[in-house]
Parts: sequence; structure tokens; C-alpha cells
Amino acid sequence: MSSRSAWPAEAESDALHARVRSFIEGVSAESFEELSAAIARFQTEHVEPVRRLARARGRAGSNAEIPAVPTDVFRLRRVAAHPPELDVRVFRTSGTTSGARGAHPFRTLETYRAAAMKHALATFLVEPEPKRAIVLAPTSIEVNDSSLSFMLDLFIEVLRLEAQHVFDASRGVDIARLDRALANAARAGEPVLVMGTAFAYVHALDGLDDRQTALPRGSRAMLTGGFKGRSREVPEDELRAGLARAFGLAERAVVGEYGMTELSSQLYETSLVEQAASMRTYRPPAWVRVNAVDPETLAMLPRGTEGIARIVDLANVDSSIAIQTQDRVVVEPNGDVRLFGRLPGAPPRGCSLAVEEIVGP
Repeated sequence: MSSRSAWPAEAESDALHARVRSFIEGVSAESFEELSAAIARFQTEHVEPVRRLARARGRAGSNAEIPAVPTDVFRLRRVAAHPPELDVRVFRTSGTTSGARGAHPFRTLETYRAAAMKHALATFLVEPEPKRAIVLAPTSIEVNDSSLSFMLDLFIEVLRLEAQHVFDASRGVDIARLDRALANAARAGEPVLVMGTAFAYVHALDGLDDRQTALPRGSRAMLTGGFKGRSREVPEDELRAGLARAFGLAERAVVGEYGMTELSSQLYETSLVEQAASMRTYRPPAWVRVNAVDPETLAMLPRGTEGIARIVDLANVDSSIAIQTQDRVVVEPNGDVRLFGRLPGAPPRGCSLAVEEIVGP
């Protein structure tokens, strides 16, 4: 008997993945609540950290009742329904002060791919269709446990972009290659995507030393990572303005992306599809719900009240559908999210208690 047929829950998992992909594509008759409850029941039975937390809390029903696994748990326990031999990819966080890295195992990447493309096409990869990409991040071949590298390579693959990578995994941004890539893109006259992390952009702006290259009309830049405060002591607004100036873009064409290793979906700013608001907001896709919760009790807070983000992501079929972060947010009445950085200091009491309930004796 093959190892694949040895996992009894595979057919149930496959069916849930198919239902989620139908929901992502907008062809499902199911409600978010129905599908999230079905996934929560599956995870309570097959994902040990979810089962322990559900038993400790005595609940696992509606969206509001699904126990949320803190992000710290992903570096302390395996959070997956399936056995390790069925992993096709394990995405890992960039590390912590303790040296431990969070790990998110995947048995299939099809649902992740569907989620990433659907929401990006609605927010960041909108018309005019880009033709080229300049990437300030390693490829997924160089770093095969990076969810960001996987997503950027996915965009390049699906859109058939002519891509120039200007990041070396050992040395960082190659400024000479970046200069050439910008010049080539400007000469080509076709819309280009510039994609990278805040940390890489800071080094790129340092290396460019105020040199400016006006990219063609319709170009845009994705800014991800490092929003939760500062990167190399460069405030977010200053970094955005620097990128817009260096690449000849309107600031609304510098689009923020919010994602994390523990999720299968991303949030994007809406500046390319709506007039930029006075306060930048991030839009979750239809298969994601974000709520602010009280840091001490993890109780749901009303819309418009600051708390820490609790995220329900239907695409997290084989891990934990509900993730508890330490990111400070306000959720607007329409579900859009404003980000205010990570809670400083030690994990809040609510998160610490949840971790204890999962990893304790």
C-alpha cells in the first residue's frame, strides 16, 4: 500500500479543498459560515493543536467560536492534519530571537495557488496587464521554504512575465543588476511589476543613491514585510515616497501586501482599484475574515475598535483555519483592515494562555 493511500482522511481533505476552490472562484452555493464550520470540524478531528485548543475551550462551531491557533504554536508544534511524508512543501518563517522557525506544511499547493492569484488579480495585478517583473527577493528554487518567493514566482509563471531577479540570497540586492533592470524596463515601454520586501527596498534605495528611473505607465510596486513599524529605522511613509520617487510612480502605485507564513491567503491595499483613502486599508478576499480581539481575553471587539488580528482563512484546509496574531488592527465596517504594527513586548496574556493550552501537558 502506498503512503498516500495510508492516510484515511485524504478523501475528506480533498473534498474540502475542492469546496474551498469553488468558493474562491465564486461558483459555490455555500456560505462562508457553512464552509468554515465544516473545515473546523475536520481540523478538530485531525489536527492535534486544534483539537487540544478546542477541547480546552469547549467550542468549535461558528466562525466566532472556532478556536484560533496563535502563530507562536507553528514553531512549537506541527500544525497539520496529514503526516509528514505527504508534505509537498513546508513554508517557514524567517526566524525568531529564540532561533526557532514557524513551519506551515502543505499536502497540496493548488488551493494556495488559486487563492493567491484570485485576490492579486482583483487588487494588485489589475489592468493594464504587466509584461515584466523586477524582483528584489530570492526565487523559490533558491529558497524553497519561502511562501513569498513561491507567490512571486507564481505571478511570473501565470502571467508569463519576463522577469529579472536582482537579489542574491547570500549578498542581498545587486545594485548594478537593479540599475540595468530598471533601464531595460524603461526602454521597453511596457508596464512592469517591482516586487520585494521592505528590507530589500531600503537597501536598494541606499544603493541607488537618489538615482531615478521613470518606469512605463501602468507600472506598480508591491511592498511587503516590514510594515509593522520600521525597517532599518525608515518609516513606512518615507519608504513609500522613496520608492515612488526612485521608480517614477505615483504613491498609490506602491501597493502594500499583508501576508504571513501561517496563512494561505493575502490582503492588499486597495489604492489601484479605489481612490486612496486618507488612511491606507488592506482588503481581505471573500474567503478570509479578519476580526480585532481583546489581547487579554481574545474576545471579539466591535468594528472600529483597535485590537489584535484574528484571521479565519478558508484556504488553510489542512492546518488551522483560524490564526491568532499579535498584529494591532482596526477592522472597518466593510471588513477592510488598518494595520498599526505588532504589539510590543511579550505575547499578550490571551495568546500566552492559548499556547499553554496547546503545548502544555
